[in-house]
Amino acid sequence: MRITGTGHASMFIETAAGSILCDPWVNPAYFASWFPFPDNSQLDWDTLGQADYLYVSHLHRDHFDEENFTEHISKDTTVLLPEYPTAELESELRALGFHKFIKTVSEEIVELPGGVKVMIQALTSPTDGPIGDSSLWVEDADGTRMLNQNDARPTDMSVFLQHGKIHAHLLQFSGAIWFPMVYELPDSAKRAFGKQKRERGFDRSLRYIDDVKGDWVFPIAGPPCFLDDALYEFNDVFGDEGNIFPDQMSYVDWLEEQGRKQNIILLPGSVAEISADGSASVEHPVDDLRAWFDNKKQHLDEYKERMQPRLEAEKASWSHPEIDVLETLRERIEPLMESAEHIATGIGGPVRFDLTAPDSDQVVESIVFDFLERRIYPDDGAKVRYRFRTERRLIEHLLHIREVDWVNSLFLSCRFTAARIGQYNEYVYAFFKCLSEERLQYAEGWYAEQRPDDEDIVMNGWQVQRRCPHLKADLSVFGKIEEGVLTCQMHGWKWNLKSGKCMTSVGHDIRSGRAEAPAE
Repeated sequence: MRITGTGHASMFIETAAGSILCDPWVNPAYFASWFPFPDNSQLDWDTLGQADYLYVSHLHRDHFDEENFTEHISKDTTVLLPEYPTAELESELRALGFHKFIKTVSEEIVELPGGVKVMIQALTSPTDGPIGDSSLWVEDADGTRMLNQNDARPTDMSVFLQHGKIHAHLLQFSGAIWFPMVYELPDSAKRAFGKQKRERGFDRSLRYIDDVKGDWVFPIAGPPCFLDDALYEFNDVFGDEGNIFPDQMSYVDWLEEQGRKQNIILLPGSVAEISADGSASVEHPVDDLRAWFDNKKQHLDEYKERMQPRLEAEKASWSHPEIDVLETLRERIEPLMESAEHIATGIGGPVRFDLTAPDSDQVVESIVFDFLERRIYPDDGAKVRYRFRTERRLIEHLLHIREVDWVNSLFLSCRFTAARIGQYNEYVYAFFKCLSEERLQYAEGWYAEQRPDDEDIVMNGWQVQRRCPHLKADLSVFGKIEEGVLTCQMHGWKWNLKSGKCMTSVGHDIRSGRAEAPAE
């Protein structure tokens, strides 16, 4: 099996059944804040676009690149489609002209012509990507197996392992979020939170690596880079231990410190050969891989200069002064707030957006989303649970394009600041991810179906429910207890075991207590 790196989570897989192109992202995403790192725009995308199969893991725009699909990817390729609860991914691909689909069933093997087998596991909670995330397992005709986990976070890896040894394991290691950079916190607090998040990301990836026990580990799906002057500080080139976007070389160095030596970095154009006997070889488009990463800032600065015209053109497209933001929000969003019984109750209060002039901190309009009264109105000075500050033209653009997912656009752009009272509230982000009736009704149904898990486990003298209240991760695998605090290492959520109270977010208490001593 041959795997050619094509940037970020993208790769070109060659098998006995033909080629599979995965997540081909090239163009800037999230209000032109994210760019692939390293630059992959010089690859021959017209040739790559002739792949026999196309796999798009999910709708995040660093995986779903509409412009690249339109200009370079053959519409006659066969799409390996994950089984998602909504039809959005298929609908968007069909709108671009794709017309051949293999509609997979989650965790069921499909055999392709030539004896190659593929399986896609679809994750479907409201917090998995934009209503869905997935991983691709491939077994070549000679028995070589790879797992492209990209940035999915499965709670159970056994579905991939029951079919035999994994020879190549590709997974995310770097940050893909806006926390803590955008929060209005002292720099020391941001650094501490960032360091914790960076370490937790490494630890989580290592847990997956240890579970899979693949012959070779490929760090992929990050980091992005930030080429706008306003965001450039987010690049990990300033020696900040709290930066959440470490690069592939930093991660591989850390893995080797943990005793994991079988690692392969893919630059755009790197070609790895993987065999069923556990052997591997790789050729890179540069002579000295470490020297290339040592010159990372120079690469970023040159990349930034190349992309400056593109950045300016993107920014020029955002303003839509003809849109009455308040009235348009009332028209489109208030009916959704009325339907959001579980989510609105979970938010439990008002959320405010302070909208500023372009490239300025000057607030020109403040709008409150009141999830108690289910109304949207101008700010009246009352306290709010969450506050976001962003440029008014970004909201104008979201309304202009009728964007249904502000998480997969505004929030991931990091072009905002945030403040909150109290704990993190996942329902806030769930709502702004579900600004369509289809998404909202699915999310509401998912939350309505959640029930306490009746199975308990004993860990370190504590008896706790087995499943994490957040996303049902198995706490016997992902749980860690220190000084009476349980941490689920899947997403870093914490609970006080004495009270059962969640220390991370409201509404997710756990069943816990001291374990009874065994009978004599």
